[in-house]
Amino acid sequence: MSGINSRDRLKLKKFVKDLKSHKALHTEFVTVYVPAGYDITKIINHLAEEQGTASNIKSSATRKNVQVALEKMIQHLRTIGKTPENGLAIFSGNLAAAEGKQDVRVWSMEPPAPLNIRIYRCDKTFMTDIIEEMLIEHMVYGLVVLDRRDATVALLKGKTIIPLLKTHSEVPGKTKAGGQSAQRYARIREGAYKDHFKKIADCMKEQFLPLGNNLKGIIIGGPGITVHDFMNKDYLTGDVKKKVIGTKDLSYTGDFGLQELLDRSADLLAEEEVAQEKAAVQKLLKQMLDDPSKITYGEKETLRALEMNAVDLLLISEDFSEDRILELDELCEQGGTEMKIISTETREGVQLKNLGGIAAVLRFPIGPV
Repeated sequence: MSGINSRDRLKLKKFVKDLKSHKALHTEFVTVYVPAGYDITKIINHLAEEQGTASNIKSSATRKNVQVALEKMIQHLRTIGKTPENGLAIFSGNLAAAEGKQDVRVWSMEPPAPLNIRIYRCDKTFMTDIIEEMLIEHMVYGLVVLDRRDATVALLKGKTIIPLLKTHSEVPGKTKAGGQSAQRYARIREGAYKDHFKKIADCMKEQFLPLGNNLKGIIIGGPGITVHDFMNKDYLTGDVKKKVIGTKDLSYTGDFGLQELLDRSADLLAEEEVAQEKAAVQKLLKQMLDDPSKITYGEKETLRALEMNAVDLLLISEDFSEDRILELDELCEQGGTEMKIISTETREGVQLKNLGGIAAVLRFPIGPV
C-alpha cells in the first residue's frame, strides 16, 4: 500500500492489536466505518436511530451497553465535526468483564488509505479486517536487468527485491572466420539478440501486466547501449512500455545487477520508503566519517543520548520488538527526534544490524559516560 511508512504502520498494528484484544460478553461492540467524503452528520443521525432500535434488545444489560456505546460514539463524532480526508473508523464498547459493570470507551482513527465502504456493525468483537487489509503491501515496482546474454525480472515490494525469473540468450560466441562465414555468424548473432529481447519483453508482459494498478512502474537497467536498443525497437508492447518510469546504465546483471539498479534508482523511488531508509543510513555513515563524536550506536549509548535529548535522527532495526520500538518512538516524539525503522532486507539494514541494530545522528556530542 502506499502512503504509510514503517513508523505509522507499527502504530496502526498496535491499534488493531489493542482492539482485537477485547471481547464482549454479548453482541454489544459497535464498529462504524465512514467513507471518504461522506457527511459525518448523516452518520450521527444514523447512530441516533440505532439508539432507538436498541431499545428493543431484550437483555437490559446488553441494551444499556449498546445505547451507551452509541451515545459515546455520537459525542465523539460531534467533537470531530468533519469526516477526515480518508474517511473514519470508529469503535465503541463496554470493556468491563463483569455483568453490570461499565467501562465504555471509544476509539477513532483516519485510515492510511481512502475508505470506500460504509459499515455499521454490532458484534462481540470489533471489526478490524478492513484496517488489517490496509496494512498489507500491495503496491510494487517491476525491476528488469539485462544485457545481450542474460536478463533477470523481479519485483520491488516494499523494501524487498523478489526475483521472478532469469532468462539466458542463445547468442553464439564470436567467430574468427572471415568473409561470408563472418557475415553469416553476424546475422545469426543479430537474430539471436532479437529473440533474446523478444523473450524478455514477453516475460515482462506475462509477469507485470496481471498486477494491474498495483504496479507503480517498471525500471530497466543494463549496459546503456543494450538498454537503448531494447527500448527503442518494437519489443515492448505499448501497455508495458507506458509503465516504464526510467532506465539506468549498469555494470552488472543478475542479483548484483538488481541491487545496483535499486541503488541507482533513488531518484525514481524518492518517495518510497526503501529510498528514504537508504538515505537515512547513508547520513549516519557520512556523519561517522565526518565527525564520529556526533553519532552513537548500540542500545545503551543511544538510549543515553535520547534521554539527554541529543538525538537528531534515530535509526532502529525492525528486528527490535514492536513494543520496544513504540517505547523509543514515544521518547523521540517527546524530544522532537526523527525516527526511521530500517528493514533487515536491504544492504543498509545489514549495516545497521552490525552496529547493534540501533544508532543515532546527534545534535551535539555527548562524550563518554
